[in-house]
Amino acid sequence: MQKLLDTLNNFLPEFFMKFIVAVVILLIGLIVGKILGKIIHKVLHEIELNNILKKATNIKVSLEEIISSFVSYFIYFIFIIIALERLGLGTIVLNIVAGAVMLVIILSVFLSLKDFAPNCIAGIIIYRKGFIKEGDNIKVKEIEGKITHVSLIETRVETKKKDIISIPNSILTKNEVVKLKK
Repeated sequence: MQKLLDTLNNFLPEFFMKFIVAVVILLIGLIVGKILGKIIHKVLHEIELNNILKKATNIKVSLEEIISSFVSYFIYFIFIIIALERLGLGTIVLNIVAGAVMLVIILSVFLSLKDFAPNCIAGIIIYRKGFIKEGDNIKVKEIEGKITHVSLIETRVETKKKDIISIPNSILTKNEVVKLKK
């Protein structure tokens, strides 16, 4: 029993020191992240990044704010990892974060393929069978018009009102397509 108490007494001060150092590292990280974020924001504002982007692309996005926030959060993340490493938890947390990032990437890929794959297969079927081609007048569901472009993913139809409608190829293979006389 005495040996257990001695071990706890030796361990607790060491753990508290590690904990205090980790808290100090976190506080330093918060300060450094905030300061660097503000400096980056000022520098980007001085070069008028938002105005340059707006003139070049006609898109109004606060890129200065996005970049400065990213820098701040990245620094916060680095200092959190350093603090966790001081506590002896860095590797575990880093593995969990890496696993979560991988999971998000894999899910994103699968969700993006959910619509891409059927449209791609339908596009191949349309090419191979050749039942519709550019210049044909068709009616699918409520859409009626002349095919202006057939690609692997979609088919563009120009209506009588000169509207261009993109129809996913999977809709063309799943629904009744009526070829109209010219």
